[in-house]
Amino acid sequence: MFPDVSRETRESIAAISTAQGRGGIGVVRVSGPLAPRVAEGVLGRVPPARHALHGEFRDAQGDALDMGIALYFEAPASYTGEHVLELHGHGGPAVLSAILQRCLSLGCRLARPGEFTERAFLNGRIDLLEAEAVADLIDAASQEAARSAVRTLTGAFSNQVRELEQRLIDLRMHAEACIDFPEEEIDPAHAPALKAKLEMALIGWAALQRAATQGAVLREGLTVALIGRPNAGKSSLLNRLAGDDLAIVTPIPGTTRDQVRATVHLHGVPIHLVDTAGLRETEDPIEAIGIQRTWDAVERAGAALVIVESGRMAGREEAEIVAKLPAGLPMAWVYNKIDLDHARPVSRETILDGRNATMFVSALTGEGIDRLQQWLVETSGWQPGGEGVFSARARHLEALSRVKVHLDLADARLAQFELFAEELRLAQRALGEITGEFHPDDLLGEIFSRFCIGK
Repeated sequence: MFPDVSRETRESIAAISTAQGRGGIGVVRVSGPLAPRVAEGVLGRVPPARHALHGEFRDAQGDALDMGIALYFEAPASYTGEHVLELHGHGGPAVLSAILQRCLSLGCRLARPGEFTERAFLNGRIDLLEAEAVADLIDAASQEAARSAVRTLTGAFSNQVRELEQRLIDLRMHAEACIDFPEEEIDPAHAPALKAKLEMALIGWAALQRAATQGAVLREGLTVALIGRPNAGKSSLLNRLAGDDLAIVTPIPGTTRDQVRATVHLHGVPIHLVDTAGLRETEDPIEAIGIQRTWDAVERAGAALVIVESGRMAGREEAEIVAKLPAGLPMAWVYNKIDLDHARPVSRETILDGRNATMFVSALTGEGIDRLQQWLVETSGWQPGGEGVFSARARHLEALSRVKVHLDLADARLAQFELFAEELRLAQRALGEITGEFHPDDLLGEIFSRFCIGK
């Protein structure tokens, strides 16, 4: 009636799929060939596929553990592509633990983090992009990030990748036919047709890269270090941007000894602000540690705000600070405290210089903060009209960069068909890494180990 239990034990998994803590409803999920056996053991029968069954969940002695709803999905029409049983009971930790232990006693093993979604990928129910989008949707900290994750989950990113992949396949077919069948009526000297197809592939790549970059910004955000001399108003500015009193503010220089962090969402983009210790010469060993941590934060940041007290222009100290910033790091001179009586009557208009800027603000009154916020959003790489973006990760952008390298090399080697075709093959392989068609074995372990248990 049922397959051998010893084989099933290795294949059937169970876990609590709802968050830890108390709740109105909790779900225990089972996936694998043992799901029907578990249903009979817990419910006394297997529920009709895709129909809700209300009943008691019983232990080995037949005593009720809980009462709830059971859902059964037959393979392959399930999330994992295997038989799946979901037991929806009351959300108390003790109740859910008892139901889970009952499933384990019937031959299942405890699922690893992300193993249900990993099985969905391995069984062809979703590709790797869609699997990652599951985690992105769970972790989304804004409505915009959640919407972009849903777009990836429903195939928007995968479809664009496959469209570009199909263009490369067409190019490869033409080029390799010229190599394999030179005697046929295929003119290997007809480079203009291949050139036109390659240009269309490059246009498709550019559109994909723009959307992926936008998605990565929406997911990862921008880390911004607030640096400057003591008492320039860094902590006050962080509190104003965060909308809360997170950092201690006093007129005493050196108040901030360690980093204070806050994340704000501007147009849906997470901006990670890091308030740092004031930079100055000091003999205080504790303050010196804070200053070293300031420079460590700058090294990891994607942008820097150099805070200067309005009423005095940036001087030698600030110049020395800027000279130590990493090359190419976007920065803004932010003249704070323009509300003070002694503030020098300088222009308060934002001055842009490439990716750098000079602006004048008051952390106390909020004047100029809107312009600073706009600069932060623009520096993050976000552009208006991003309604169609999808969630993307650093590994996707890295793979797309390699695609571009191979397409450029293919363009340069158009007259050498063997080399041209090889660059196209490598470009297609890099694309396949995004969806999981090609992947190093350790990549899957890295991705799914970051999922929560039960998903």
